[in-house]
Amino acid sequence: MSAQRVYRAMRDVVQSMDGTVPGRFEITGKGIVHDLTAPIGPHGLTSLRLRKRLEKVMPDEIVAHTGRPDVEDESEGIMRRPDVLVIAEADMEGDGAFDPGTVIAAVEIVSRSNPDNDWVSKVRDHPLMGIPLYAIFDPRTGTGAVLTDIHPTPDGPRYATRKDFVYGEDVTIGDWTIPTDGLPVYE
Repeated sequence: MSAQRVYRAMRDVVQSMDGTVPGRFEITGKGIVHDLTAPIGPHGLTSLRLRKRLEKVMPDEIVAHTGRPDVEDESEGIMRRPDVLVIAEADMEGDGAFDPGTVIAAVEIVSRSNPDNDWVSKVRDHPLMGIPLYAIFDPRTGTGAVLTDIHPTPDGPRYATRKDFVYGEDVTIGDWTIPTDGLPVYE
């Protein structure tokens, strides 16, 4: 079976389970990932606060989107749903998944149930999809990182620049700087 057929079969499975099983499913280059992220509590509150803070400093035509649809790169066999997606509102028109080429930044809040998904798998997958900026907020530790500057490596495209931050510091995501004070941490 071709890689495209395997990917499409995984996508059909993920879509059939969406809304029937708690959490969300994403497809990586290595298979299906199940994230038990609860949309409430520190994870959901962090997502909400980041979305609001970003939208305060971004131009009106750029949005910090939370929710569906997914970002899909069928040629790489990857389908992801960032917690916050920075994208031009005009690029949200139409049906189906977002084109990763239109994504300005992906922002993830590390889940308690599967932190490697955000710190390992997505660090690998986002540059493969061509997402130029990836920001990670980790409520487990009150820290995070912004990854930029995709460059080729023998293992495929990777981010070349990583800027770490601690909650309470201002963080720059693309052209926009937001405060990180008041973001919740897991207890």
